[in-house]
Amino acid sequence: SNLAQGAEPQKVTSGDVVLVLPLGLQADSAYIPEDNPLSKAKIKLGKMLYFDGRLSADGNVPCSGCHNPYHGFADPEPTSPGVGFARGGRNSPTVLNRLFSAEQFWDGRAEDLEAQAIGPITNPIEMGMPSHDVAVTKIAAIPGYGPLFTAAYGDSGVNIDRIAKAIATYERTVLTGDSPYDRYQAGDKAALSAQQVRGMELFAGKADCQTCHVSFNFTDENYHNLGVGWDAASKTMADKGRNDVTKADVDIGAFKTPTLRDVALTAPYMHDGSEATLADVIEFYDKGGNANPHLSTKIKKLNLTAQERKDLESIMLALTGTVPEPAPPAQLPQ
Repeated sequence: SNLAQGAEPQKVTSGDVVLVLPLGLQADSAYIPEDNPLSKAKIKLGKMLYFDGRLSADGNVPCSGCHNPYHGFADPEPTSPGVGFARGGRNSPTVLNRLFSAEQFWDGRAEDLEAQAIGPITNPIEMGMPSHDVAVTKIAAIPGYGPLFTAAYGDSGVNIDRIAKAIATYERTVLTGDSPYDRYQAGDKAALSAQQVRGMELFAGKADCQTCHVSFNFTDENYHNLGVGWDAASKTMADKGRNDVTKADVDIGAFKTPTLRDVALTAPYMHDGSEATLADVIEFYDKGGNANPHLSTKIKKLNLTAQERKDLESIMLALTGTVPEPAPPAQLPQ
């Protein structure tokens, strides 16, 4: 397998934090910007901000509203309701294991988690704040936040950069690993069923999933067109994806490969939430995606049998891990 490794969990050390990674995750792939090392105080502040709806215009849409710890840090709906129940066209990606990823969003338009964290705050169909200044003023007016900002940054000043850095820091600690798959790789051969072992062989072989869902976090961090959202009648993509960022023709309809860790918890699937179940996703790939002028050359018909499709689904279920401390804070600052 592409994941043979010892049973010792690896550690990431940054600032005053030693992050013990769940089994199966690789420390050398962690991405932490030099200007925002981890700190216990920033993690604590960031977690409060992540779960605080007061960062939104109506007070009801925190980050956790669409990236919900009880749904694999994603959203069980195809698209998420923001302020005033407005919806965008894209499914909420999981926050899990963002530690191993620089670019964020389905189209990679944010260069890092810090840039990502502040996007939704002023997006009219997400958290709906009229400006970052309004968000900053609102948080600064909550007395309970003062000591948390002081602990994290040395003084109680609130600005959007500090908010972004704290949320990003907390998000880098939201990790999943130690799944049955990882325990199997570490030598516990009873961790997977015979069916799941067959699924694992298909994943790497006939089904060719690891062409894109590669390495320990099951993603190449790259962008591919599978034909999701292609309208054959009008010959257009409903969403141009990565092309919005790069303006390159090759990127029309290309979207970022998501991690498959905890994938059983993050339905529905694809960038638009158009596939309801893992079985639907496997069927979509089996037929070779949707033909269109920019279809990735990596996508081809798989000709899986009904049994092979079931076996493949079974290994996806073995990627559900353990997330340390996923619960919201008992109380937010007042």
